Order: sequence, then C-alpha cells, then structure tokens
Amino acid sequence: MNLPFSDLPSSAALNRRSAVLGALGLLALPAGAAAPNKKNKPQAPDVWPHALLVPGGIARLSLGPAATRPKAFTGDVPVLVLGDPIEWTALVGIPLATPPGEAHISVRAEGKPERQIAYTVAPKQYREQRLTVAPRRVDLSPEDQARYNKERDHLAGVMATLTDLRPDAALQMRVPVPGRRSSSFGLRRVFNGQSRNPHSGMDIAAGTGTPVLAPLAGKVIDTGDYLLPGGTVWLDHGGGLLTMYCHLSRWDVKVGDVLKVGEPLAAVGATGRVTGPHLHWGVMLNRTMVDPALFVAG
Repeated sequence: MNLPFSDLPSSAALNRRSAVLGALGLLALPAGAAAPNKKNKPQAPDVWPHALLVPGGIARLSLGPAATRPKAFTGDVPVLVLGDPIEWTALVGIPLATPPGEAHISVRAEGKPERQIAYTVAPKQYREQRLTVAPRRVDLSPEDQARYNKERDHLAGVMATLTDLRPDAALQMRVPVPGRRSSSFGLRRVFNGQSRNPHSGMDIAAGTGTPVLAPLAGKVIDTGDYLLPGGTVWLDHGGGLLTMYCHLSRWDVKVGDVLKVGEPLAAVGATGRVTGPHLHWGVMLNRTMVDPALFVAG
C-alpha cells in the first residue's frame, strides 16, 4: 500500500508561481527558495519546518531548478529534498554536537557535477535540567547494560530507515497530545548528579492513558518496550523524516500500519526512565534528532 504522501503541497501552484516571479526579481522568494549565497535569510512564517541554523535546528537550503530531484548528502547520509523542477529545497537536520561555524552539504543533480552548498551554524546555549530517577536507570547492572546494547543496535537500524516516498512538502505537524511542555528539546540532562546527553525531544505532560495521535501521515516502522524509553513507537514519514513516541503505557498499532494525521497510535504512560507520566516526542531528519517545535505552530 502506498503512503498517502505527495511531492507537492496543496498550494503547489502558488509556490511555483512565486518561485518564477522571484527568479524574475518581481517577488521576494520564500525562505526555502533563497539563493544559496543568501545565508540566514528570513523566511515566510507559513513555511514548515521553520529554519533555525543552530545545533539541533534545521537548515532550509535552495538547490535551484533541475529536471529531476537532486540528491543531497551531509557526509554520507542522504538529506530530505522536496519541491519541483522549478525549485528544490534540502531540509537538513543539524546535530546537537555541531560546533558553530560553516557547514555544508553535497548535491548531485543529473547531468551536473557534484557541488557543495554551505551554511553557517550559530551557537546556542541550552538550559540544564536535573532529575532524580531510580539508581538502576543511571548505573546499569550488567544485565541491563547487555539489554541496552542490544536495543541500541536494533534502534540504530530503525533510525537509518530511508524510503523513496516523500512527505507532503507543507510538513506542519500537530502536537500529538494536549498538555504542558514539561521539558524542551536540547536541555542538558543531569540524572542523579551524572551528566548525560542533551534531551533529544519534547516532553509533554499528560495523564496516563491520554491518546497519542499521529502528527503527520506516516507508516509504523517499529514498536517495543525498551529499557530507557519504555513503550515506544516509531513512524516513518518518508525521505528520512521519522518521529518517535516514548514512555507509552500501551500502543495500538503494529509495524506496517499506515496512519493519517490525527489517528490514534498509543497512550501516554510512565514506562522506562521517567519521573512521571508524560509523552517524549522526537523528530528525526537525516538520522539527526531536531527540535519538534520547528514543525508546530506556536
């Protein structure tokens, strides 16, 4: 069954007209269509996801016109490319560990030599959060360490999922559950006084059993009960855009299920390494966790 995605948003005709007028100097191009040498150009507020050129953010880079979809890479990892022959745009997830300064992607278009497109990553200081959890969740026993290693290897395969299908270029997501944002993306996590990797998603406080709804059309590619994230579901939205949902009390989908926007997939819980019930929501681009807030209004 094909996923219900298309290469162009419903406003494709308007976007194409805007790109043509922009090329003629009659209209300012939207951010996704900015020329490669116009770094950090402000973007229209209705372009999703929003660009934010910081560690954990997203770069929107114009690839220009081409008869067929160009291929773009950061290192050897493919990058999501959306658009049409008049204007292609690369959406690049910027890893949290990226140092400030110049970065680049490589682009390969049919019949053209490979080229590099550069962009500048600005510094960003994320806040620190200190949490107290069960000691065994921080200092793993030999048995838990072996389980963690096995799960890590499995999830690495899940995170490398790359389908040829492309999501709708609009890419505005709905928040999967209502509730207060209890922990934002990028926080430096300190568990029981021990520093750990920065927070790679958005935590939303909600009661156990609260339905979790698909924020974007997608296909279920993994479900499971894992040591640290607890009950977990992964969705594939195409082109290396993935989302994950953790600490679930249950999941109501199986691998291979195709979901529409707003369809239920699971329920909030307090499984894994947590201090209370909430949803941990993560968004991944080119195998890089990025800030989910860049995909939602407000």
